[in-house]
Amino acid sequence: MMVEPGNADEQMIRAVIKTRVIRPPKQALSTFGTTTIQYYLLTLPSYAMDAGLETVVRVGSVVADRPRIVTPYYLSRLEGFSGEATRYFQKLVEEHGTNAPGIFYTCRNELKNTEIVSGGLEETACKINEDIDRSGDQMSAVICGDDALWDVSVMKFIFEMTSASLAHNAAELGSRGLLSIREGIPAQTTLHIEQMFQRLHARTIDPRELQKELENWGLFEAYQDRFLAAFRRC
Repeated sequence: MMVEPGNADEQMIRAVIKTRVIRPPKQALSTFGTTTIQYYLLTLPSYAMDAGLETVVRVGSVVADRPRIVTPYYLSRLEGFSGEATRYFQKLVEEHGTNAPGIFYTCRNELKNTEIVSGGLEETACKINEDIDRSGDQMSAVICGDDALWDVSVMKFIFEMTSASLAHNAAELGSRGLLSIREGIPAQTTLHIEQMFQRLHARTIDPRELQKELENWGLFEAYQDRFLAAFRRC
């Protein structure tokens, strides 16, 4: 991804404006499992002089992990965020409290293939839509975006996809009582930690992953004896 120095913000905004989700997935993100959505991102080649001759087709997948209930406190403990992000998390704490529940989505983009095909954007989109209809795939998406900042177009798609799934996911989590908070810990987190201990006993998880999760919730001392006992058995 290359942009001209000094114009990054302006080009990003233009890329967002240019991005259109022509065909969204037919189903919401799974509340209790991983969701994989195949996307077809269509752009005009950056060198194109005639908009109707060729289209760049990028085929990839967005893999969305199971939505998790988190609090501002938990977010503030995550690594890899800038100082600005940390200040934002602190603002959330001030406005909503340390233990206000929210839904946290983790997605990753996996680009599989890029090719240039004959025909314009609309023609290519129609052909891909017809192919998806014939296959009966409910979880494919077709997106028109910006060639230079195609990954920004994918990010906009991810944002819209998670926003569209939020009400559905929240309703399902709430119906199972997983949105409740007890002593600052969501019910879903307590269940998740128990599952991680089971995986530790079965040796299907790195102990450091469980340790980090406990530390992020400020729970390591509460689970320390149990963790060390399980760690020694591993």
